[in-house]
Amino acid sequence: MKFSPIHKAQFNRFKNNKMGFYSFILFGVIFLACLGVNFIANDKPILVKYQNNFYFPVLKSYPETTFGGVFETETEYKDPVVKELINQNGFMIMPMIEFADQTPSLARSEAFPAPPNHENWLGTDDNGRDVVARLMYGLRISLLFGLALTLVGSLIGVIVGAVQGYYGGKIDMVGQRFMEVWGGLPQLFMIIILVSLFSPSVFVLFGLMLLFGWMGLVGLVRAEFLKARNFDYVRSARAMGVSDGKIIFRHILPNALASSLSQLPFILTANVVSLTALDFLGYGLPAGSPSLGELMSQAKNNLDAPWLALSAFFSMTVILSLLIFIGEALRDAFDPRQV
Repeated sequence: MKFSPIHKAQFNRFKNNKMGFYSFILFGVIFLACLGVNFIANDKPILVKYQNNFYFPVLKSYPETTFGGVFETETEYKDPVVKELINQNGFMIMPMIEFADQTPSLARSEAFPAPPNHENWLGTDDNGRDVVARLMYGLRISLLFGLALTLVGSLIGVIVGAVQGYYGGKIDMVGQRFMEVWGGLPQLFMIIILVSLFSPSVFVLFGLMLLFGWMGLVGLVRAEFLKARNFDYVRSARAMGVSDGKIIFRHILPNALASSLSQLPFILTANVVSLTALDFLGYGLPAGSPSLGELMSQAKNNLDAPWLALSAFFSMTVILSLLIFIGEALRDAFDPRQV
């Protein structure tokens, strides 16, 4: 038995849920924009034509001598001298937002954080960096980190739940007692303590959050396997000598995954919130990394700059609301009670 695509009736139920379906489209647009943020917000040109040659600074670094300069270091494309050299012998196309996540807005005369204007649409943070660029780069990190944590954690949770539910007995009892103890620990405080023992690293943070992030689907998958292991087709497969591995992964698991898929947006929401909370407290991503939590921390420290708080608040609200609407629509679409 192979993994089957989503049944047409389930897809139609999801599509008919207008709030969930349009939330899915909008979330997809935001996610794709964040993936391609280097082409939307960057202090390097997307394309440079110089002396009939084409260059792509967004993808590759070029020394200033490439464009007639005198330095062997990487080109500073906002330097007036470099701009003049390029424009005399060609042209360059800048992104819509001419700031990367670490680019300071040197043209501002106000003290930082500076309020919004035509150059910095949502103002700057306390280091003069553009808030829009920081938001987009931060969303990319948060969503990719959350998705990776959700997928890896869900994979572990599905395997653990499948083994517990299929074999039952002592294996199930030991697994449940361990889950009760491990799940009863104060996860956020444990992660903070463990993170403080290591040097800041995305991979260390991912591994530590994964220690507690794999339990979301265990109970649901376990219940499905406890129910399905006594079905006639499973008993027939056993009688025919089919191995336990094939029964678990080829016969029962595809049927159990339908209800599990609807929980992924909620798990992703929890992971994004956890990462944001850790960043806000200073125990998340390495210092200086763009993130929603870091922006919220800046907002707390700069109450006279409301654009920081409003930008962080509405960004989190929109992303989490979209994920919740998508999760609700998926849960309704996969509900076996739906006709």
